[in-house]
Amino acid sequence: MSEQQNFDVIVIGAGPAGYHAAIRAAQLGLKTACIDAALGKDGKPALGGTCLRVGCVPSKALLDSSRQYYNLQHLFGEHGITTKDAKIDVGTMIGRKDKIVKQFTGGIAMLFKANKITPFYGFGQLQPGNVVTVKQHDGSTVELKATNVILAAGSDSIELPFAKFDGENIVDNVGALDFTETPKRLGVIGAGVIGLELGSVWKRLGAEVTVLEALPDFLAAADSEIAKVAAKEFKKQGLDIKLGAKVSNTEIKSKGKAKEVVVTYTDAEGEKTLTVDKLLVSVGRRAATKGLLADGTGVKLDARGMIEVDAHCHTGVNGVWAVGDCVRGPMLAHKGFEEGIAVAELIAGLPGHVNLDTIPWVIYTEPEIAWVGKTEQQLKAEGTPYKVGTFPFAAIARAVAMGEPAGLVKVIAHEETDLILGMHLVGVGVSELVHEGVLAMEFKGSADDLARICHAHPTLSEAIHDAAMAVSKRAIHKAN
Repeated sequence: MSEQQNFDVIVIGAGPAGYHAAIRAAQLGLKTACIDAALGKDGKPALGGTCLRVGCVPSKALLDSSRQYYNLQHLFGEHGITTKDAKIDVGTMIGRKDKIVKQFTGGIAMLFKANKITPFYGFGQLQPGNVVTVKQHDGSTVELKATNVILAAGSDSIELPFAKFDGENIVDNVGALDFTETPKRLGVIGAGVIGLELGSVWKRLGAEVTVLEALPDFLAAADSEIAKVAAKEFKKQGLDIKLGAKVSNTEIKSKGKAKEVVVTYTDAEGEKTLTVDKLLVSVGRRAATKGLLADGTGVKLDARGMIEVDAHCHTGVNGVWAVGDCVRGPMLAHKGFEEGIAVAELIAGLPGHVNLDTIPWVIYTEPEIAWVGKTEQQLKAEGTPYKVGTFPFAAIARAVAMGEPAGLVKVIAHEETDLILGMHLVGVGVSELVHEGVLAMEFKGSADDLARICHAHPTLSEAIHDAAMAVSKRAIHKAN
């Protein structure tokens, strides 16, 4: 082992939370190191974590490619645009996705260099006394020490004991981003974000997609009215979503030279089987904390393997912090961004805070689904008095002109104070529109505030304006 190297800050993990923490710490004049074990498809180190390599970024690239192809076949005709024998080259599509991933992982490496961050490529483990050992890919080990250590280990896909990943027939999000051809039949276990997004990609490209969801309600985390509208649109698109379907077994069988997966599940009607060519398992993610902590560090893990932290992401051990997917709160890249920055600023003696109540959620299906704040069912359960305003995109000129009239905007405000408690959207471009709600809630805005702000016409954002007006039953473009 080489001589111990000293830093002000060591970050373990270069995913969204980790690389933001490292860059902000370096900007603040702190001598910073960042450790990451991930390798790209070319076998070389690839910074950016799950999000950049095999999550947010590559999935959006495929969603956009598949949307272009789908619209060419189903929407362009309405515009008077016709084409003959449209085809999709899956290899080219995957290659485009890989190029985008490489661009952004390489971009982080350049940012590290520009900010004088020292990268270490290998597996980092926290030792007592804020010492970190790094087992590098060449088998050697280096020892580092810092005044502050930020744990940003991220998360891994949950594997079901009866549906083990083989990378070929039964896959997680990584495998579903790299199919070499469109499967004829794709099964998906879990109707969450990953299942719906990647299911949508391959459905648009011609796959017969069946989604098995164990819960009785569709998108239980979303507002029920929004979920209902989304489910209706997905059904129109041909996504077969079976609710209350609990999978108990999978079996890979040979079919000539090919293989297929037989999935056994139980619903209200009893035990059934589903035969598919590929099976995507997307039942959630767990904190990637295995092997992260040596004995005696004092850092505690909860029953789910998540690092226990306070409201400021401090572990209770002097100089040890944790951020991102390995701590409480939603497993979202942008939540990790903000936590990483906040902790770096706290270390530097500056104010740092993340409001978990205004973290936006987005599902990049078509139509998109997005929300911030509390759902109507949550407010009912709490007994909080509230009022609601909704407005459909079908009455928005821009949405109709775009050929994207599906969906609505829902604004929920407190019955007495009019403060915005939540904004829920399903429709075209709502991944961008939801931030009106985030901003309004951060500044303690009311529905009336939104209703009195001029929105350009014709734009999609007018749906937010009209929904806010509808809260007080004064929407112009709908019957109140």
